Amino acid sequence: MKLNLVPARTGVLWVRTGLKAFARQPLAFISLFFFFMAVVSIASQVPLIGAAIALMLLPTMTLGLMAAAKQAAGPDKPPAGTVFAAALNAVRSDAKPMAVLGALYAVLFLAVMAISALADGGQFAKVYLLGGPLTRELAESTEFQVALWIAMGLYLPLSLAFWHAPALVHWHRVPPAKSLFFSFVACFRNFGALTVFGLVWVGVFIGAGIVLSLLASLLVAVGAMGVGEGAAAIGGGLMIGGALVMATMFFTSIWFTFHDSFTE
Repeated sequence: MKLNLVPARTGVLWVRTGLKAFARQPLAFISLFFFFMAVVSIASQVPLIGAAIALMLLPTMTLGLMAAAKQAAGPDKPPAGTVFAAALNAVRSDAKPMAVLGALYAVLFLAVMAISALADGGQFAKVYLLGGPLTRELAESTEFQVALWIAMGLYLPLSLAFWHAPALVHWHRVPPAKSLFFSFVACFRNFGALTVFGLVWVGVFIGAGIVLSLLASLLVAVGAMGVGEGAAAIGGGLMIGGALVMATMFFTSIWFTFHDSFTE
């Protein structure tokens, strides 16, 4: 296994190739993403430990979508079933090491939340992990904002450590703990390309959000005039559905950041 150093402009290519892979089988990717999200949502309902279980499943979800993107990026357009099967086969074949990686992610993420709790007594962690009420007064409080910035600052190195880790475990048979080190080093060495990758995705999300907001506002206006019943509800559903589709596209593109960063 060898680390490749890529120029910053490669970040644009990663986004473009991810979108192309998604466009090959959009329904398969959307179905797969909704499947994983449903599993995570169900797991989160388990009393007391639901949030931890949901966190443990996130690296597995990432691996599944990366495997699906690899399948879709082949020379020929694959059937939808093979894209879905590639994701499930990848998850099933590495269930044990992915469980270890998921446990590491949950422990480290909860540690980040615990450190942020030192600033505001755990209010931010409660809102983020348990869906507690977020009032304007709470959001504007100094303690809450300090906790937010602490969590964001600590989560950046954590996300870099886990960015390539699922793929390293699956495709290069790297032990879970060691994969975190290799992933962090690879992301640090290619930080310019990853930064461009992130900025381009921010632009895509903003652009898509503007279009979806305009469409939703139009549907709400139509509903308010009584022209079409349920138009306002459709507008709200459009925003939620659009956000989930954009998230699916983002996860699809992650495979290409790994593919160009490592070679045998």
